[in-house]
Amino acid sequence: MDPDLPDRYQKPMGENTDAMTELGDAVAAGKRRALGRAITLVESRRDDHRSQAAELIEMLRAKTGRSIRIGMTGSPGAGKSTLIDTFGSNLTAAGHKVAVLAVDPTSTRTGGSILGDKTRMGRLAQDTNAFIRPSPTGGTLGGVAARTREAMLVCEAAGFDVIIVETVGVGQSETTVADMVDVFVALALPGSGDELQGLKKGVVEIADILAVNKAEGENAARAREAAGDLQSALRILGARPDGWVVPVLAISGLANEGLDELWQTITRFCKEGEKTGSLAARRHRQAVIWFHAILDERIRERVLAGFEHEIEALEEAVRGGGKSAAAAAEEAVARLLR
Repeated sequence: MDPDLPDRYQKPMGENTDAMTELGDAVAAGKRRALGRAITLVESRRDDHRSQAAELIEMLRAKTGRSIRIGMTGSPGAGKSTLIDTFGSNLTAAGHKVAVLAVDPTSTRTGGSILGDKTRMGRLAQDTNAFIRPSPTGGTLGGVAARTREAMLVCEAAGFDVIIVETVGVGQSETTVADMVDVFVALALPGSGDELQGLKKGVVEIADILAVNKAEGENAARAREAAGDLQSALRILGARPDGWVVPVLAISGLANEGLDELWQTITRFCKEGEKTGSLAARRHRQAVIWFHAILDERIRERVLAGFEHEIEALEEAVRGGGKSAAAAAEEAVARLLR
């Protein structure tokens, strides 16, 4: 049993519809405990919880889709958490409700995560108009947790009109977050040498906005110079198919400078997308990508169910040098097909 979910939310699917309705109503009413429980449910890997989570998401679906979904990425040390703390506080002061889905990497050795984002976002963590949910990646590639998409929908249903997904910031796999948000913001640091290489070309190519953070004090001039270098690099990449000219901003999360311009640029991008229909098309494409991701996961689990011992034996053969990884994989597929 999951300690964060009351017993009434952990019954078999057939006995659980009333409980899901109750939970869905509580989420839609903006009750924080219900919001936390709902996200815990959608993050669960138990089969019965997955069925319940799918039912819950379907109940809430009509109340979703009304937020601005923002993805923020950048290398470790780029100041993502400080920026989000200040940026989110600005938005709540202006009357918005902000949800932050902060993703921490899961250790490949211990399986644990620090989940320290609430500590790094002190002001926002205490803001009644904000909600911060740190989640482990659980080994999922792409800089996001396995259920970030579902968590985002739950937050939208709870009335949050700005959803910020903070990724782990570890390289080109970060591009996965672009497949679940409306606008993708990539952060760079001033004076870090080759800014384009520092951000990774794959990230730069799909970023809707580039921002050089920590543009305060002695770093201000270097930040402006770095922004100019990135702007020149973008010209080399050429124009985007949608016609959007990617802006490069110099900002400071610490000093709260340039963040109004960042928000104006985000809203301008979304408004232009609404006008041209590209935003709706983007969300429709993301829904299909989401479907295939869940389908691939379910098929993998169902196919491999009951085949664990054979897989372990082949793993041992690879580990001991008795088989190559390629030969072992081919043998596993042949056995599965039989």
